[in-house]
Amino acid sequence: MSPSLPRVSASVAMPKASLQQVFDNLRAAGYMLVGPTVRDGAIVLEEVDGLDDLPLGWTDEQRPGHYRLTKTRDNHYFDYGVGPHSWKEFLHPSRLPLFSVEKNNGNWTIRPAQEPPPRYAFVGVRACDLAAIAIQDRVLIGSEFRDPHYAARREQVFVLAVNCSQANSTCFCASMKTGPKATGGFDLALTELPDIFLAEIGSEAGSEALGDVPWEAATAFDLGRASRVIQRAERQNGRQMQTDDLPDLLYENLEHPRWDEVATRCLSCANCTLVCPTCFCTTVEDVGNLRGTSAERIRIADSCFNRDFSHVHGGNIRPSIRSRYRQWLTHKLASWIDQFGTSGCVGCGRCITWCPVGIEITEEVNAIRAKAAK
Repeated sequence: MSPSLPRVSASVAMPKASLQQVFDNLRAAGYMLVGPTVRDGAIVLEEVDGLDDLPLGWTDEQRPGHYRLTKTRDNHYFDYGVGPHSWKEFLHPSRLPLFSVEKNNGNWTIRPAQEPPPRYAFVGVRACDLAAIAIQDRVLIGSEFRDPHYAARREQVFVLAVNCSQANSTCFCASMKTGPKATGGFDLALTELPDIFLAEIGSEAGSEALGDVPWEAATAFDLGRASRVIQRAERQNGRQMQTDDLPDLLYENLEHPRWDEVATRCLSCANCTLVCPTCFCTTVEDVGNLRGTSAERIRIADSCFNRDFSHVHGGNIRPSIRSRYRQWLTHKLASWIDQFGTSGCVGCGRCITWCPVGIEITEEVNAIRAKAAK
């Protein structure tokens, strides 16, 4: 056992039970822990206190339009795929009060929303979600047009990543080069083995989180076991997406008959954009009381699948489901690259699992590619 702190970029082995000490250290440093827990038949992200809140012995079964939890015989804490929640909810919340106004004695007073954002420690961030956070960083704070609310939350987040030990049939992170191994953007990254956690130190904050935690330098045997776990998850990726020509493929097929076919199945329910870890569109609503003496402006999540989203002066530019689905897919995989220099898709597969009619983004791209080649 080493009494000192590990250096940045080191890999160390620690007993699984000692993860509780890491949690205690983060909480003592002023962080609110947010991590995976079982609620309402799903593994969701919410505030956790310790190891007892994690989904020990649970895994999930995912396929298009299908999600089920199942118990396993393995005492693993992170043996599941991504669920319906992403970290976007804590960095770019779906409902955010902006300011309020109140009338007193004929005078109006404006009060900005003053509540400071929590200091979050994210527990169990997967590689695809690390890539999604990096994309949102680029969109929301990576230019002169900065979202101050996102920036205030993002700058004080501690990221405890977990490398995937298995992949669902809806995953395609390997073809998007976003997983299953975390390659940056974390303070600590864990690989769960049957007897230990292998921890990679990504920052000074990550090293300090191991204070009073028993650890040993990782052996070649430990590193080999961890590598095999990640390689197995990569082989399990159930889907693939060819990405080298996506913008041109979609731009050249805007009148492809596949858009009509998918529109007959799509409900325009916006589930895909709600669960997507990178979609960022919002609108604002003003809510006042009946006496006209107070009002509040709230920013809420919006979606290009909502009919009103495309309403401009003079009419609606995307009145059909066909046009809205085409907008979503071509923006995500093509024009997003033009705008931000990166794809808007990280291969997490959430939009496939949580689509109530099982529409698959990889299948739609492959269908367009196949017919375009004829």
